[in-house]
Amino acid sequence: MKSNYRMPAEWEPHAATWLAWPHYKNDWPGKFEPIPWVYAEIIRHLGRHERVELVVNDAAAEKSVRKVLNRANALSSNVQFHRWRTDRVWMRDSGCSFVSSSESPALCAISWRFNAWAKYSNYKNDQKISSLMAESAGAAAIEPMVKLKRMVLEGGSIDVNGQGSLLTTEECLLSKAQQRNPGMTRKGYEKAFASYLGITNVIWLGSGVTGDDTHGHVDDITRFVAPDTVVTVVESDTSDPNYEPLRENIRRLREATNQDGKPLAIIELPMPAPVIFEKRRLPASYANFYIANGLVLVPVFNDPNDRIALDVIADVFPGREVVGIYSGDLIWGFGAMHCMTQQQPAVL
Repeated sequence: MKSNYRMPAEWEPHAATWLAWPHYKNDWPGKFEPIPWVYAEIIRHLGRHERVELVVNDAAAEKSVRKVLNRANALSSNVQFHRWRTDRVWMRDSGCSFVSSSESPALCAISWRFNAWAKYSNYKNDQKISSLMAESAGAAAIEPMVKLKRMVLEGGSIDVNGQGSLLTTEECLLSKAQQRNPGMTRKGYEKAFASYLGITNVIWLGSGVTGDDTHGHVDDITRFVAPDTVVTVVESDTSDPNYEPLRENIRRLREATNQDGKPLAIIELPMPAPVIFEKRRLPASYANFYIANGLVLVPVFNDPNDRIALDVIADVFPGREVVGIYSGDLIWGFGAMHCMTQQQPAVL
């Protein structure tokens, strides 16, 4: 049965970008001080191109955030505040997935259940965020149900081309580790993606990158950049633990097709050198970029490959400004540009 819903690609026009202001210092133990300024820089760039829906904990937090944004030349009429309590700031995962509908209302919000990556206990506030976003956006909230249970899914575990194809990984959705929906099969996920996102073609990759706290989110490895084109990260160092898993992913991409049965164009993106803090490998990846109206924000790490990655992304988005955001501190929270953002598509 054909779905009434379609999840637009990230490069399609946005009405807004959703963000939550950082406040949970344990996400960046010993490194929290620069994080609000990284957010201010991101908001400064986004606010020149689209509305920013910014979630803050309360009135006192809003007052403080306004001061930071003002000092960073990032406060504008394009920044709209919402006083909602959050546990963490990873809106890609705690927020809803906005979809367009062929029926009224034209904007719907798929409100997945959020359980903090089946890993953490502090998500009482975050699990309410998707429904609050839906209400604020005037979108119809839809709770996906599978076998009488609300389905768990994070936005970082999927990537779509807006035409019916979706990327995900077996490590995240089918592994017993950090299991989101116990007993749910590959076919079960594919059926849910068809029903709620209008997906007719699921491309299953293997594993994510080393150090990924989410256990295999696809937005650190492979992203659609056009209906028939993906960028995918590769590791040139044969001794690096990412080398073979990323080779396996590119093998799968070469065998995959889009929703029309046509091969994908595959563009390789380098990995930065390992980013290690307190003896822990962090999930630094250029694939965690965010596509906004007229803009692409790309995490960079003071690495020689920064320039190569920025050039690759500029080539695939010639009509957009490509901006590198230093993320050497931010990545200590195990996320970057894509993890912290959630797009709200424009209703055309």
